[in-house]
Amino acid sequence: MMSEYWIISAPGEKTCQQTYDTMNNLTSKQHNLCNNYKFHIPDLKVGTLDQLVGLSDDLGKLDTYVEQITRKVANYLGEVLEDQRDKLHENLMANNTELPQYLTRFQWDMAKYPIKQSLRNIADIISKQIGQIDGDLKTKSQAYNNLKGNLQNLEKKKTGSLLTRNLADLVKKEHFILDSEYLTTLLVIVPKVMANDWLTNYEKITDMIVPRSSQLIQEDSDYCLFNVTLFKKVAEEFKLHARERKFIVRDFVYNEEELAAGKNEMTKLMTDKKKQFGPLVRWLKVNFSEAFCALIHVKALRVFVESVLRYGLPVNFQAILIEPNKKSVKRLRDVLNQLYGHLDGASAGGAVSSADNVDIPGLGFGQSEYFPYVFYKVNIDMVEQAKV
Repeated sequence: MMSEYWIISAPGEKTCQQTYDTMNNLTSKQHNLCNNYKFHIPDLKVGTLDQLVGLSDDLGKLDTYVEQITRKVANYLGEVLEDQRDKLHENLMANNTELPQYLTRFQWDMAKYPIKQSLRNIADIISKQIGQIDGDLKTKSQAYNNLKGNLQNLEKKKTGSLLTRNLADLVKKEHFILDSEYLTTLLVIVPKVMANDWLTNYEKITDMIVPRSSQLIQEDSDYCLFNVTLFKKVAEEFKLHARERKFIVRDFVYNEEELAAGKNEMTKLMTDKKKQFGPLVRWLKVNFSEAFCALIHVKALRVFVESVLRYGLPVNFQAILIEPNKKSVKRLRDVLNQLYGHLDGASAGGAVSSADNVDIPGLGFGQSEYFPYVFYKVNIDMVEQAKV
């Protein structure tokens, strides 16, 4: 199934139904190039030609902005789902329906975007609504990412090399001499290949080392973790001479309260993340729906404005949603150009053809793709090009 749809409009013949039937017979029934659906746009307030021309350009920018934010929300939902990312598509709904269904059965939302308002006001309502979603997304994603980052940092410290990882969950109370006025226990990281060298020679690194006080606590693929007990007064000298022999003393003080607090912090962060996950996913789903629906309303506004500018007044055009068959795109273009090619010389502003190479603001002639009929693309794959 293609994720790309087209919305086109053509002037009404005797009736708009006739326009639709002619196009549908030619493209769908006879040649099976696409599926077609009527795209319902209500009777919007036209305003003046000047207003329409200015609005046309602004709606182009609004279209880009709304799509960008819709993709941003979709992409962030994918990030938040993490290992459940494969469920992303089923969570991207519009008004509780799948995106293709929402599009093919599009109905203007009169409550959100009252058609008694001017076109400019409707565009402003959408712009404010999406601006709010964008701002809220920044705040919510920052808070959640900070939490996730802190948790990842703690998790990293629990894994990785003995040189850098948190040693708290590897050592026990019995590995240390505690509460002694004269003695202290150090933790030493020894390259695995030098473990025998350590065991043979650690007692000779400085004076005042407690004999047979070192034991292997933990090892990974490269290093071993040993403890050693010695007199406090030689600790700094021991660290220096140990380093010369490639034995690294880790700064570590055994403090049960601090160790418990570290474990509690990890538990608290994990709990906080779980607590935030549900509401955040719900917020993202709701606001993806809001943004996607707003995007399709912007497309409808653009089709309306462009159709009035091209085909003139009174308003008389049929908007059609096309789902092209992937293999027939070029043929479909040819058929539409044959059907509507004559419109080039009969636009509202007089004979303006693409060959004249004139960019008239608001008439869409400056677009990279110009067609003799009003044309807009809708890509409903909101993940494929998502930007963070």
